[in-house]
Amino acid sequence: MKLLWRWIKRLGLVALLLMLSLSAPILYVETMCRGDATPQPYAARLDPAHHRPETRTLMTFPEWYIVHAYDDYAEVLRTGDPHDYAYLPAIGGFWTSLCALNAEAAAYGDVDGGTKQMVYVIGVSFTAELALKATYEETLGRLFAMLRGPEHSPLDKVSARQAADYASFLQQVPWYKWRFRADATELAQKATPALRDRERRLALGLEYRAKAAYADVIADAVAQVGADALTLRMIVAGAGAETLERFEGVRIISERPEGIEIETPRYRALTHLLKRMATEGIEIVEVAGNDDILFTAFSTRATEPGALLSRTRQGYGDTRHLFSLKVPDLAERLRQLEIQGLTLEHIHDY
Repeated sequence: MKLLWRWIKRLGLVALLLMLSLSAPILYVETMCRGDATPQPYAARLDPAHHRPETRTLMTFPEWYIVHAYDDYAEVLRTGDPHDYAYLPAIGGFWTSLCALNAEAAAYGDVDGGTKQMVYVIGVSFTAELALKATYEETLGRLFAMLRGPEHSPLDKVSARQAADYASFLQQVPWYKWRFRADATELAQKATPALRDRERRLALGLEYRAKAAYADVIADAVAQVGADALTLRMIVAGAGAETLERFEGVRIISERPEGIEIETPRYRALTHLLKRMATEGIEIVEVAGNDDILFTAFSTRATEPGALLSRTRQGYGDTRHLFSLKVPDLAERLRQLEIQGLTLEHIHDY
């Protein structure tokens, strides 16, 4: 009994230390990452029923940071191995970005509790996942890769393609809808007797099945509270209804003195849509009842004037920059990006 009690205490201590480690970044953000700017009043044109909190454009970046991290990981795997990915800098990048944006959010208003809770949950999950993956891939994973030699095994190639498919999927669809169990099954079907393949089948198979179980929990939770809206409203000018109807996913709502109110898809589809509209000379007047918006773009330079954040993209050799600007300036800025040596990545809605 004494031995059992000793091990229970040890496990309890480990659990406590793990909990403190995962909660420490949240405590830091809440206490040390606060801004003192005062939000500027804005008279929204859209009906309040179609407004989205402006601070959400800032708080969507941590979500997309994780999407970008998976894309970086897939790019690293295209020519390298899992142990080549810098896991700890990726974790640190999430929390340092959130810290900066939490302080910046003061200029936009208060971040609602539900949004903060969501960001912290995905941050802790992301941290735990990458920490566990780093622990394995930097030790046993690296050992099996070394024993394999410089040539990738069949399952190395399969898992690299799966990572790329997953990264592409996340551009428009929530992660918990991905087919993790199908990926695990594919590994089992395509594994060869090679030592590396046996190791990949076991290690990644366990990872995928654990993610599948967690995804089921998240999907059930989302079903209880309802998924976020897949469309939003905006007002645009510089084109008639006939022109706007040519854009896929656009629905004309009404014509107004300041422009035409339309409904559009969100997420990556919105980025492609707004880029095309800007190219055709259409101006964006207001988005979801807001006059501020964020976007990310790449460049070969380490910093860019006016960027809120700049972080190197793993595997690509360039830098991602986050910009904030007024909605009416968005279309012209998009038209100028190529001239400025920037490539648009994503426009953050709310």
